Amino acid sequence: MKFFVDTAEVDQIKELNDLGMVDGVTTNPSLILKSGRDILEVTREIADMVDGPVSAEVVALEADAMIEEGRKLAQIAGNIAVKVPLTWAGLKACKVLSDEGNMVNVTLCFSANQALLAAKAGATFISPFVGRLDDINLDGMELISDIRQIYDNYGYETQILAASIRTVNHACQAALIGADVMTAPPGVIKKMADHPLTDAGLEQFMKDWAKTGQKIV
Repeated sequence: MKFFVDTAEVDQIKELNDLGMVDGVTTNPSLILKSGRDILEVTREIADMVDGPVSAEVVALEADAMIEEGRKLAQIAGNIAVKVPLTWAGLKACKVLSDEGNMVNVTLCFSANQALLAAKAGATFISPFVGRLDDINLDGMELISDIRQIYDNYGYETQILAASIRTVNHACQAALIGADVMTAPPGVIKKMADHPLTDAGLEQFMKDWAKTGQKIV
């Protein structure tokens, strides 16, 4: 499974990227706002830092305007994935931009039908929002599973990018189902290393080592 980092905070991306934990980055208007940076400037910096796809989202609502913005964003770097919403206008923009050779990430997906449409429109990535479905008492992982089955049934090459990942359990479940990618905040990715038995075992090892009176260096 590929790990995308869901943030526009350059320092956090760099830390994970240096560890080999970054296969790409996703941003959105909310994350750009949180960063306090200019969208073109920070997106360019991120794209220069990582080798994989960097999703940059359009903010227009009409197809022609989305296409214009998408072309502008795609000019930032060769690894930009233009992010469009899963609306009818967004699907139109996806078709045009993907036909022009751009990577396109279709976001805000909440149903298997939407994911099917995105694949047919040529999306590089489909981003089902797991956490937001959980918020309204629906099973976000069930959607990942449904999309996986549909794409496998017909050989669609669109990659399933599990988004709105909020917990380490989300990450594990998405991997078990077969999502191609997950995008998560840096904090969630770091928490994947945590386990109380690891902590307890390390504590015991340290106590026993202290009793030996030895040093390695």
